[in-house]
Amino acid sequence: MTKKQPDKYQTLSKSYKGMFPFKICTTSFIYPDHYIPNVKMLGPCMDEIELLMFESQTVDSVPSNAVIAELGQLSRKFDLSYNVHLPTDVSITDRDHARQKNAVDSLARVIEHVQPLLPSALVLHLPFDDTLSEQNISIWRDRVYRNLKKILPAVNNNRLIAVETLDYPLELVADILVDLDLSICLDLGHLMVYDYDVLAVYNKYEALTSVIHLHGVENRCDHMTLERLSDKSFSKVRQVLTRFTGVVSLEVFNFKDLDSSLRYLEYHWRKN
Repeated sequence: MTKKQPDKYQTLSKSYKGMFPFKICTTSFIYPDHYIPNVKMLGPCMDEIELLMFESQTVDSVPSNAVIAELGQLSRKFDLSYNVHLPTDVSITDRDHARQKNAVDSLARVIEHVQPLLPSALVLHLPFDDTLSEQNISIWRDRVYRNLKKILPAVNNNRLIAVETLDYPLELVADILVDLDLSICLDLGHLMVYDYDVLAVYNKYEALTSVIHLHGVENRCDHMTLERLSDKSFSKVRQVLTRFTGVVSLEVFNFKDLDSSLRYLEYHWRKN
């Protein structure tokens, strides 16, 4: 018997499946609950779910085989796809060699674990935690290239790995992504927080972009409802979205921000 969803959880008022030329997606942490309840609540209304797997170092940090199997069943039931945000508690760019190896092993293990879900993308952070000097960049790029190559045997298609834009210029790593045939997760919120021109960056890397993260930004705070975007900011965002046919994940973490973001996006989409 299917367990009834808790009454405390609000539901979206309508389905947004197939509404846009891109797949509309959101995170698996809209409700303060585990993966399955979130997918059951969101699956009827979304094209895709971003499964957040930020942690990797504890026994219960990655979903069990039983949960993976049930997520697969829900995918078929709701005509739903998934992408996976890989752990951020480890980094292949760490200065320490032992921690680099642990990161490579942990990420490869998670990638192999989620393969039954046929994820559309595996979103990866490559932090740069040093001053942007020529020497530091060179050493960091060497770590990135060497350790990315070690992860690739875990995937059957290199393009599944989508490196997310963070605070540094994408130019630092773009040629490595091209050389290894990886893709980009273009986080428009991060670009806005760090004063990059959203449209200019997209124009340059459109061919490599497989996933877009979208969220509101105000006073250098991000992951907010889209209602917090200025008209000028959303104008550029919209110019990006009209040309994009991949996955757009509304990367917010509660029902109120998701509901208002979807309403905002639908209104401004139909308006023009």
